[in-house]
This record gives sequence, structure tokens and C-alpha cells, in this order.
Amino acid sequence: MTREIQIGNRWVGAGHPTYIIAEIGINHNGDVQVAKDLIKAAHEAGVDAVKFQKRTPEVCVPDHQKGQMRDTPWGYISYLDYRYKVEFGQEEYAEIDAYAKSLGIDWLASAWDIPSLEFIDAFNPPAHKVPSALLTDHELLRALKKTGRPVILSTGMSTLEEINAAVEILGMDNLLICHSTSSYPCPPEELNLKMIQTLRERFDCPIGYSGHEVGLVTSAVAVAMGACLIERHVTLDRAMWGSDQAASVEPQGIRTLVKYIRVTEKAVGDGEKKVYESEQSSLSKLRRYST
Repeated sequence: MTREIQIGNRWVGAGHPTYIIAEIGINHNGDVQVAKDLIKAAHEAGVDAVKFQKRTPEVCVPDHQKGQMRDTPWGYISYLDYRYKVEFGQEEYAEIDAYAKSLGIDWLASAWDIPSLEFIDAFNPPAHKVPSALLTDHELLRALKKTGRPVILSTGMSTLEEINAAVEILGMDNLLICHSTSSYPCPPEELNLKMIQTLRERFDCPIGYSGHEVGLVTSAVAVAMGACLIERHVTLDRAMWGSDQAASVEPQGIRTLVKYIRVTEKAVGDGEKKVYESEQSSLSKLRRYST
């Protein structure tokens, strides 16, 4: 089996440029203009896709949390009401779809329940994303498999046994697995980037990295360690209200991240030792031979 899959018009995997996803998630705070501003910033930075999250709050929010009250930009409201405030419906996603297409950038979403999956699938996304929290939702995984689209599987807060079970359902023919640690923001000592190599050895499919850390260098390191897809949360301003904002990257950071990744791709090389043309001058002047 080859370590590549096709996402939209791009091949992703060994020998191909890193596919970079800017995760908007719910950092738009229910404002479609903020979402469009983030899409534009991601496009201008040179990323390949943006990603949203789609939930059916009545299905996804546990009963014991629905009535819990919390302070929000919309006032002191129940958690269920808050979840509805940050959800986009048909009209908003149609606007997002048209805007992304006008820029020529892919968009996709993590669907947190089957109705949301059916909703997003109707927009003909280039792939579906499984959030780490739902890696063990086998009913959802089976529904994702039936779409026939590529699936990106995040593996935060999961054991290898749970990952194995998910892969057994999804199959590896059209699968990309992302190493991830689900803490926001994630401390460096818990990133465990060597898991990228572990997953590459264990699964014969492309391996990526979904990061929630502060800073950019570690995402470039992930590319050097074999990740062929990088996903990072993005925001217009890390001081904005919302649980994911602090672990997100601002527009200038997105541009820098793309540059780091592209330089890293060039620097990794092919692992074959050779004398480069640029070394010839130093070779002729400095080389010493003795017996």
C-alpha cells in the first residue's frame, strides 16, 4: 500500500508537499465575517485548507451539561444555548463554501455527530476529519467510512488499542492518521513527537500531526519527523473570547508557520550522502588527504 491519499486536487503523503490545515474550529464565535476573515488570512499565508467544527448541540451536549450556566459574550446563558450560538447553519456554510471556492482554498469540518456529518457531506468536502474525542465513536466512524471520502483521524487522548480499533473500522485505503495530544495549550513535554515515527511504523498510511501547542517550531519538527499533514488552530487574536483561542496561531504566525514548514521540507533531503556543487570551491581549497 502506498503512503498517500488524495485530498481535493492534492496528493498527500510521502514525496508530496506537506498539506497544511488552518483549524478555525469555533474560533469564529458564531460570526460568519470573522470566519471569512480567517479564511482569507489562511489563504494569504499559503495554507491548503481551513477546517471548521460542526455539531448538533441537542445531540452532542450531555444531558447533565445542557442546563449548566456560564458567562459568554451573549450573557449568562446555559451551555446548550451557548453551543447553539457558535454553530453555523445552512445559510452561513453556503456563504463559507462560496467564499472559500472564490479564493481557491479547500474547506472541511469535523462532524461531531451523524446529522452533522450528513450536513457537511452535502457540501462535497475534500475529506472528513475525526476529532480525537470521537475516535471511539464507532457508529460515527462507520458512517464516515460509508461516505467514501478520505478520512483524517486525530488520536489525542487515545491508546494504541483504541487507535487500532478505529483503523479496523475505517480501513487504511483512504485514511490519514494524525498524532495529537488533546490539551489546550499543550506543554512541550507532552507533545511526544516521536509518536509520529511510531505511527509510521505501525500503520501503512500517511501520518500527520495536529498540534495545540504555543509556538511554531515544533510543527516544523513534526514535518522533519515524517508528518505529511500539519493542522494548527488559527485565530484573529489570541485574546478573543473562547476556549481554543490561547492555543491558536494569529495571522502573522500562520505565514511564519508556512515558511518554516516549506524550509523544513527542503532541508530534510533524501538521506543520500553526496558532494554538492556548492561545496566544490571549499573542496578544492580546503580538502586535505593523507595516508
